[in-house]
Amino acid sequence: MIKLKNIDKVYRTDKIETLALKEIDLEVKKNEFLSIMGPSGCGKSTLLNIMGLLDQPSKGEIYIDAEQVMTFKDKKLAKLRNKKIGFIFQSFHLINDLSVVDNVEIPLLYRKMSGSERRRRALAALEKVGLNTRTKHFPNQLSGGQRQRVAIARAIVGEPEIILADEPTGNLDSNMGQEIIDILHNLHKNENTTIVMVTHDEHIAKQTERIIRLFDGAMVN
Repeated sequence: MIKLKNIDKVYRTDKIETLALKEIDLEVKKNEFLSIMGPSGCGKSTLLNIMGLLDQPSKGEIYIDAEQVMTFKDKKLAKLRNKKIGFIFQSFHLINDLSVVDNVEIPLLYRKMSGSERRRRALAALEKVGLNTRTKHFPNQLSGGQRQRVAIARAIVGEPEIILADEPTGNLDSNMGQEIIDILHNLHKNENTTIVMVTHDEHIAKQTERIIRLFDGAMVN
C-alpha cells in the first residue's frame, strides 16, 4: 500500500543543514497496522508527513498503491490524499466555530457530492466512533477523548484505504487512549484499513502488528 525507497529529508537554512531522515526503505502492506517509535526529534512525524504526501523528500521515491507519486502535480497529489488517506493528529485540529458534524464533513467538501450525502456520511462516521449523540455539540463542549473521536470520524468519513495517526493518544489519559486504540483496531479489522501510527507509548505500540524504530532519522533494529 505504501512503499518508501531510499528516502532522505534535509532541512536547510543559510547557516545549517539538518538531516531529518536518512536512507529510509519501508514497505507497508495493505491492511497492515504498524507503529513508528523513537525519541523526540528522531524524524517520526517527518516520516509520517512524507507517507501522507504532506511533505516531499529531498531524495528517494514514494509509491502509493504501487503508483509512483513523486512526479504528480500538486492538484493530483491533493486529490490522491483526499481519496486514499485519512489523517489523525495529536492536537485534534478541529474548528471550534463548527459543530461536530460540520467538522467531520470537511474532507467531503473537496468532492463532488450533495450536501445530504455529506451529512449522511458524516453521521455514519460519528456513529462508528460512538458520538452519534454529540453531533450538534461544538469541540469546546467535548472532552479530549471525545474530540479525538471526532478527529477519527473526520479521518474516516471519506472511506480512505490508509489512516496516518500522529500520536493519537498523546494528549489523553491511559483509559481514553486505550479507547482510541480500540477504535483504530476495529477500523483495521472491520474496514480493512491500513494504519500507520506514531507513538511514544510502548504499551500502545505492542498492540500493533509491527513496530518501526527510528533513531537520528534512520531505521534501526
